[in-house]
Amino acid sequence: MLKFKGDEMNRRNFLANTVLAAGASALAVSAQNNERAALVRVRTDQPLGAIAPDFMGLGYEISSVARPGLMSGANSVYVQLVCTLGARGVIRIGGNTSDYAHYSATAPAVSSAYGTVVNDAMLRDLGGFLKATGWKLIWGLDLGRGSESEAIAEAKAVLSIAGERLLAFEIGNEPDLFPNQKHRMSEYDYEDWLVEYRRSKTALRARFPRIPLAGPDVAGKTDWVTRFAADEGKDAVLLTHHYYREGQNPSSTVEKLLGVDPKLQPQLDQLSAASRKCGLPYRICEVNSFSGGGRPGVSDSMAAALWVLDYMFTLAANGCSGVNMETGVNHRDFISSYSPIGDDEHGHYSAKPEYYGMLAFSLGSKGPLLKVEMDARSPDVRAYATQPDKGALTLTLINKRAGRTALTIVTGSHMQASRAVVTRLSGPDVDAKSGITLGGREVASTGTWKPIKPEVLQVRHGQLRIKLPAASAAIVEIR
Repeated sequence: MLKFKGDEMNRRNFLANTVLAAGASALAVSAQNNERAALVRVRTDQPLGAIAPDFMGLGYEISSVARPGLMSGANSVYVQLVCTLGARGVIRIGGNTSDYAHYSATAPAVSSAYGTVVNDAMLRDLGGFLKATGWKLIWGLDLGRGSESEAIAEAKAVLSIAGERLLAFEIGNEPDLFPNQKHRMSEYDYEDWLVEYRRSKTALRARFPRIPLAGPDVAGKTDWVTRFAADEGKDAVLLTHHYYREGQNPSSTVEKLLGVDPKLQPQLDQLSAASRKCGLPYRICEVNSFSGGGRPGVSDSMAAALWVLDYMFTLAANGCSGVNMETGVNHRDFISSYSPIGDDEHGHYSAKPEYYGMLAFSLGSKGPLLKVEMDARSPDVRAYATQPDKGALTLTLINKRAGRTALTIVTGSHMQASRAVVTRLSGPDVDAKSGITLGGREVASTGTWKPIKPEVLQVRHGQLRIKLPAASAAIVEIR
């Protein structure tokens, strides 16, 4: 029997309309059950781009390197916690303390906000840590108070332990805030910094001709990135920028963290444009919820796990090449509330709420991103999709604070899968600081994680239905 093109198009339209009608019917039933309802449609025909294999990252103050035994290949639990997040990633070492730090080959190591000393023994430990994790390194050189000769000596020492694992050096941390840090006079601007950057670059390249550089590593002046991309884009490997929702204060609430930050999307639009124009990737190399160590009770809660999961996918959807979540000791010499990896400063390390959001991202971010169309009636619900293999889909569903939501997922009639495996991210409440699980299990004290017996849902005619409780997320793998 002959089939004409018009017949095939009518058949496809009929199937699509049947699926959407079924979805609409499910929404009506959910409304009758006093549940929020949302329709999610995955556009497998509209890929948004790949997620970089080393997208995952952690960020540290340079003072962390001077803490005995912390960043060492022998620190088995810490190494495992990093490896559990991913086989590939990036460690960024810098922060405010890097512009007060000093390298000395043989001097005693000192971890201090305003006087860190890093020696060769500590750097050898770091080299072992990089080897054990397989992650790459971004290292920040002191531009605030250091000299070019000191930068050369420090770069040489770092190169010797990092080798091919060195992704880039940054010259100065948050130079747009140098006047605030008393490193420069109040009139210091981009042109002043560029002169200093180029002087340091020339000195470094004279000794290390192929040394990779990134910048401008700004805190908030995104126009510096645009200008740096134009001025130095042909001679750098990476554009870098920082992000915090705001400085921590009494108004740094769960509601604010989970709400829309009006400055974020315009910032990402600028960064994406600068990246495309010069052909360099951009990375948010220092980031967390609220600066100054985070807001206790917010930055260390289930809300932070949901925030970081949504934030990382937002970056990926905007073409970002990666992110370094700040963790551990901060520039004020205490362990930050927002730390993904907990540290009791007595040699015990653990997965904190934000870690679970990062781990969930690692499960849901394999393969290129796909466009997702979603019912606008559920603004607190987010949906992202990736395609790890042909014929497979992975959806990440996030209910940041709405009541229980019933989602109808439309994958298309071409999907042959009949089942989906669900891994849920959940906790006792949105402000819970403990009891958070992924796949029904906590990360073990050894740093390992394995879900319990998976939850299985049926896929029928290219759609599935899932209920998502308030303040929770789910990774749905369809094969």
